[in-house]
Amino acid sequence: LIRAGLERMVDEAERAMHDALSVIADVIEKNKVVPGGGAAEAEVAKELRKYAAQIGGREQLAIEAFAEALEIIPKTLAENAGLEPIDVMVELRAAHEKPDGYAYGVDVFSGKVVNMFEKGVIEPLVVKEQAIKSATEAASMILRIDDVIAAAKPKEEEKAKGAEKKEEEEETKTSEFD
Repeated sequence: LIRAGLERMVDEAERAMHDALSVIADVIEKNKVVPGGGAAEAEVAKELRKYAAQIGGREQLAIEAFAEALEIIPKTLAENAGLEPIDVMVELRAAHEKPDGYAYGVDVFSGKVVNMFEKGVIEPLVVKEQAIKSATEAASMILRIDDVIAAAKPKEEEKAKGAEKKEEEEETKTSEFD
């Protein structure tokens, strides 16, 4: 039973309730969670950097950029909690270098990097996977749009040069008759 003053508020509350129940159903069905507080992103970023070091070349740069993008999550958590993001990231990276460091994330209440499983801060794996997939797809789409725009620019520049040349020729013809 959901009640509110406006129909729009009821709809929004109903959607939020449906989303929450769907997440709970996914956790029960899949039974897999990851540590929250940016711990999962920090661990994946660490492993990606290790992998990138073995690859080399342009691919290495792309992989490292992806790892850096993943670290925006814990960095933003720290920033939004009023913490110094650089200090938090240094501490988080150091924690993830330890053998049991995979679960360490940003505790926004204490301002420290702690074990998120011990704190009870968890996220469903399916939600985390979908968030990363969606963000990656959005970034890829933006890059494709940039490629299309970049490919269109030379054609526009050629047209502009052609128009300028035509104007110059017309001015030359006009000045010959004056």
